[in-house]
Amino acid sequence: MIAFNERCTAHLLVFADGTRRQVYVSGIETPYPRGKLIVSRTDTRGVITQCNASFVDMSGYSASELIGQPHCILRHPDMPSAAFRDLWNTVQSGRQWNGYVKNLRKDGGHYWVYATVVPNIRAGEIVGYTSVRREPSRDKVAAAETSYREMR
Repeated sequence: MIAFNERCTAHLLVFADGTRRQVYVSGIETPYPRGKLIVSRTDTRGVITQCNASFVDMSGYSASELIGQPHCILRHPDMPSAAFRDLWNTVQSGRQWNGYVKNLRKDGGHYWVYATVVPNIRAGEIVGYTSVRREPSRDKVAAAETSYREMR
């Protein structure tokens, strides 16, 4: 269990399906690992089915804690719900989505990524999604922070 200190603030997240989750945020950023790709796969509901070692390392969770959980386990309260609505609308229509995402680590810290999410299509049907995250441009992260603050 993580011991959260006085520097962490509590936030209640409410997801599109009505579920709620209390998260703790420290404001401490973990730099993206140079030269690495963070990769995960989900089913059509967004439940994690596979993840690579970089995903495990950056999230702060173990692979066993991630597999079977909704990808929104990484949802940072600074991310506006409109950004995720756009992501879901895009990939559910069979198209690729790209964007900057601030993810929440298990320890309350965060990390920024440039994400590409693609639908996995088999026999003409979407069977899940693959997300590949790359090191983000710091200038674009700054722009995303401003844009997301305005959206909230």
